[in-house]
Amino acid sequence: MCPIPPGTNYTYRFQVKDQIGSYFYYPTTGFQRASGGFGGLRINSRLLIPVPYSDPEDDYTVLIGDWYKQSHATLRKTLDEGRSLSRPDGVLINCKQGKVGDEKEEPLFTMKTGKTYKYRICNVGLKNSLNFRIQGHKMKVVEVEGSHTVQNVYESLDVHLGQCYGVLVTADQDPKDYYMVASVRFTKYRLQGTGKIRYENGKGPASNALPEAPTKWAWSLNQFQSLKWNLTSNAARPNPQGSYHYGQINITRTVKLANTAGTVDGKLRYAINGVSHTDPATPVKLAEYYKVSEKVFKYDVIADTPPANIDQLDKISIEPIVLKFTHRDFIEIILENHEKSVQSWHLAGYSFFPVAIEVGTWSPEKRKNYNLLDAVSKNNIQVYPKSWAAILLTFDNVGMWSLRNECSERAYLGQQLYISVPSVERVLRDEYNLPDNAILCGIVKDMPKPPPYTL
Repeated sequence: MCPIPPGTNYTYRFQVKDQIGSYFYYPTTGFQRASGGFGGLRINSRLLIPVPYSDPEDDYTVLIGDWYKQSHATLRKTLDEGRSLSRPDGVLINCKQGKVGDEKEEPLFTMKTGKTYKYRICNVGLKNSLNFRIQGHKMKVVEVEGSHTVQNVYESLDVHLGQCYGVLVTADQDPKDYYMVASVRFTKYRLQGTGKIRYENGKGPASNALPEAPTKWAWSLNQFQSLKWNLTSNAARPNPQGSYHYGQINITRTVKLANTAGTVDGKLRYAINGVSHTDPATPVKLAEYYKVSEKVFKYDVIADTPPANIDQLDKISIEPIVLKFTHRDFIEIILENHEKSVQSWHLAGYSFFPVAIEVGTWSPEKRKNYNLLDAVSKNNIQVYPKSWAAILLTFDNVGMWSLRNECSERAYLGQQLYISVPSVERVLRDEYNLPDNAILCGIVKDMPKPPPYTL
């Protein structure tokens, strides 16, 4: 939609339904996420709906992310000039970097001996995957981006850009201080941030010997493969999570998307299937709602498969990318990473089933390796270097939805697209009317509103 003009306010009102779990919010315009424009969101089950673990003593939000000292405007200028961002200046935990050995540093959280706490860990950074661990403590994963999981125990967790984990931590160690550690993964440079946890009435400082992160990305792939949907637990609805048998639905359409980098007129751009997205002056959803989309963008400017010579393309084109999907189709999306860095993708408006991540290139024969039983329903998936990931979902939510690379630099320079899921009947059963206080811009700013949707 249209951005909020400087010096003004806008209030969003929305209903939370079956999206229980741990999330965070941030602006998608102007690179403002880099200036700290983010925060955690907790959506709890209704009291009538039990969760598959006892109520924790307390509930903590842990926002980890890499950080630049430069302002968001300076970073944006660098990208506008066609240059990539350099390495970040550090890693923060809840906006603090921490200093190992500083006994005067105040703790971020406190725990009582013998009690169990829920920590909601989200990677809100701009560039890097991070590994998170707590000195001397293990973490039991109970929820990932709105889905309850089989409750495996981990000494550390790789949290890729945009991802969130809900874990239980029991205060079962000697009562004193302990460090949380978040450090970058899959890079040649080392950056880390720390934060203290203090036991109530504890005695003694935290040890300066910090736990090490895993090495290589095979460990991270094993973590992904170990995460399973808890098929017996309830979601916000009274039916078990596993009652939705996604593995038994016939695939309607397969879309394969390959990410690449290149230059246009000497400036860096990131692309999907050879096209780099740019936002038009009129937001694509408003253009569609006002029935003037043909004046703003073209549907399906990229094909369902990347060009055969995707790695040797001489030219990247820049234009809005809007794919049109049929309402309620069951879609298979293949995300191919032809580059040497880990990518992280987020789909707005939906949760999907990540059924496989493998090295190499995808082919239909790879479907035999899919997890068609208990893949964790979530909204974010990582793709390792020279690898692919497959996700399955039913597009049953009418609207215009963003699929974007969670690396802010890549999304800003074109590695994103929109998926249009239109309602043929234009009825309130499928989609609400545009709010009366919606901000308008572009060619629709002074146009009369279209007829409202009907019951």
